[in-house]
Amino acid sequence: MTDPAKVRRHAERIRELVASVVRSQIKDPRLGMITITDARITADLRDATVFYTVLGDAAAQASTAAALESAKGMLRSTVGKALGLRHSPTLTFVLDDVQDQVKHIDDLLAQARHADAEVQRLAATARYAGEAQPYRVDEDDDEADLDEDEDTPPASDRR
Repeated sequence: MTDPAKVRRHAERIRELVASVVRSQIKDPRLGMITITDARITADLRDATVFYTVLGDAAAQASTAAALESAKGMLRSTVGKALGLRHSPTLTFVLDDVQDQVKHIDDLLAQARHADAEVQRLAATARYAGEAQPYRVDEDDDEADLDEDEDTPPASDRR
């Protein structure tokens, strides 16, 4: 069993190494404006997932994915040598779409704020459907009920 702290250190080191190699050694023209955002490695240190973002449209993302796929062998050997592990971890590159998710959540929050503002606007001019006191209370009946209660003996006195 591998220590979780060791796994985190190796994942951080993989992220740094891949970012460094992508910046300095890969000269593929298909590689766009890429940022390595995170890396995760399995507990057995055999498989690593590297998350990245690309500035640009879908074509730039696809070309960057192809460039990373073609450079995967060089990146794996560099990571394996630097980590000094018995087995070099296999690298899997995953496009990190956090920015798209953030934009979607911001749009949903804006819609919710707009709906809340509309509800508050409608509530400001709203009135009750009926009278403020919906139950009919006859003052004469209340007095008659009080008189009957005085004449009736308490339940403990009745036999």
